[in-house]
Amino acid sequence: MSQPLIELRKLTKRFGNESSGGILAVDGLTFSVQAGEVLGFLGPNGAGKSTTMKMLTGFLPPTAGQAILCGHDVAEEPLAVKSRLGYLPEGAPLYSEMTPEAFLRFAADCRGLKGPALAAAVDRAVSRTNLRGVLHQPISTLSKGFKRRVGLAQAIMHEPDVLILDEPTDGLDPNQKHEVRGLIRELASQSGKAIVLSTHILEEVEAVCTRVVVIAKGRIVADSTPLEMVSRSKYHNAVSLALSPPAGTMIFDELKQLPGVREVEDVGRSTSAEGVQVRCTVIPSTGRLIAPEISALVKARGWKVEHMRVESGRLDDVFRELTRGQA
Repeated sequence: MSQPLIELRKLTKRFGNESSGGILAVDGLTFSVQAGEVLGFLGPNGAGKSTTMKMLTGFLPPTAGQAILCGHDVAEEPLAVKSRLGYLPEGAPLYSEMTPEAFLRFAADCRGLKGPALAAAVDRAVSRTNLRGVLHQPISTLSKGFKRRVGLAQAIMHEPDVLILDEPTDGLDPNQKHEVRGLIRELASQSGKAIVLSTHILEEVEAVCTRVVVIAKGRIVADSTPLEMVSRSKYHNAVSLALSPPAGTMIFDELKQLPGVREVEDVGRSTSAEGVQVRCTVIPSTGRLIAPEISALVKARGWKVEHMRVESGRLDDVFRELTRGQA
């Protein structure tokens, strides 16, 4: 395996002195990210995500341990690191009196881009983030979503090997989120890039990430693929149903008696001209497939089914289990 583009070695950050009750924000994190990976970096508020990203990008010095990016120690070779890095911090500050075009040209100049290379880099970033329509407005007049896109444009403008994104779709509408996720997938498909994405939107992780690291109280509590994470959910292979049984039918009791069924969750009821529709989720015992038994029961009883769906699992359910009591 080639050298990872990102490597954390027992990375630690303490604010204040231990003897005076200082805060241990990041507690010996060790993991690496290879080229081609999109890492979802998750954790509850206060878990240490943003602090870790700030150390990885050189904005905060670690108390102990190392952050290595593209083979360079972040603390000892900050300029070499920053030339290979694109960073979108949470609530990225912008020069509000500038236009997006002026800001991006300024950022490109700071990156050492000149002449045609500068113009091409700005044009490419503007096209990728769909900023053309607001390019000449003062940044102060832009919506939160457009400001976020300006920040993203400066992060990707110089084609970095490593991209660190802290809540990249914060403030974006659903269409804009779709566009940004597509851009992240496009960037990830380019050989030689590693992307770290911190977000509270778990559907985003399932949509774009190839791997998930979850931290709580500054420590890793999970490191796996999104598919593996989802398979740990109690809803993995659960069956969601909406059906209209005959009056007086004890539908939940009948479902609970099926082999492999752990519990049945009542999701709600509604009344129509055709009667009462019951919605529920049938949860299996770990590792069991219960859809065939449910189908057979429904057919045998002649229940009218509006929909029946087998669930892959729920990432938010796994996240809560991993971080319960650790926010």
